[in-house]
Amino acid sequence: MHDLEGLAEPGSVEAGLLKVIETAKLPKHIAVIMDGNGRWAGLRSLPRVAGHRAGMVSVREVVETSAKLGLEVLTLYAFSVENWKRPRAEVRMLMNLLKEFARRELRNIQESNVRFRVIGRAQELQPSVQRILTQAVESTRDNSGMLLQIALNYSGRAELVDATNRILLERVRNADKHPITEEQLSGCLYTAGVPDPDLLIRTSGEMRISNFLLWQIAYSEIYVTPTLWPDFRRKDLFEAIVEFQRRNRRYGGL
Repeated sequence: MHDLEGLAEPGSVEAGLLKVIETAKLPKHIAVIMDGNGRWAGLRSLPRVAGHRAGMVSVREVVETSAKLGLEVLTLYAFSVENWKRPRAEVRMLMNLLKEFARRELRNIQESNVRFRVIGRAQELQPSVQRILTQAVESTRDNSGMLLQIALNYSGRAELVDATNRILLERVRNADKHPITEEQLSGCLYTAGVPDPDLLIRTSGEMRISNFLLWQIAYSEIYVTPTLWPDFRRKDLFEAIVEFQRRNRRYGGL
C-alpha cells in the first residue's frame, strides 16, 4: 500500500475494513459505472443538476482514495455516446460540470501524482471541453502514480468499431491478408497498453454493464451496490475491494 494517512479514523468502519484488505491482492485496475445521480436528486425533490454536482464529490473521494491505496488504474464512466439523447439543457450542464471539475481538480490530481487520460470519441466534444481535457492530459503526462481514465463520449461498441477500422485501414495500406488476432484488436482499443479491469463496480443497483468496456471486462469481477453514486464514499470502495478479494478468480479454469 501507499501512504494511507488520513484514509480512516481510528475505530471507524473504514479503519476496520482497511484491516481486512490484503495488500498483495489489491486489484490493479478498477472501473466504475457511476449511476444514480438523477435518482439521488429526485429522491430529494432537487433538479438533476444537483445530483450530478453531488456526484463530483464522490469522484474526488474515490480518486484520492484509489491513488493512496496504490491502484494502478481507475476508470470512471462519465458520459456515454447514448447520453447525447438526454435533454439539451442537461447535456449542456454536464459539459459545464465537466469543465468545472477539470479546472478545480487538476491541482489535486497533480498533488496526488495522478496521470489523467480520456477514452472515447473526445474529438466529437465541444472545442472548449477538448481544450481543458488536453491541458489536463498534457500537464499530468509525466506523473508516475495512478492512471485516471475518464470515459467521455464513450461506447464499448464504438470502441470496437474504431479499433477494427484502424486495423483494416492499416491492412489495406500494407496489403496484409492475415486474420485479425486478439492482440491486434486489443492494441487498437482506446485502452491499449492498460491492464484490463480486475473489478467493475456499478452503483445504484442496476444489473447491466451499459455498453462499457465490452472487450476489457471479459474476466472482470462485477460488484453491484444499491448505493447511489452521490452517496458512494471511501467505505463503499473498501467494501467492494473486500468482496473482490473473497472471490476465486479462475479465468475459465478449474
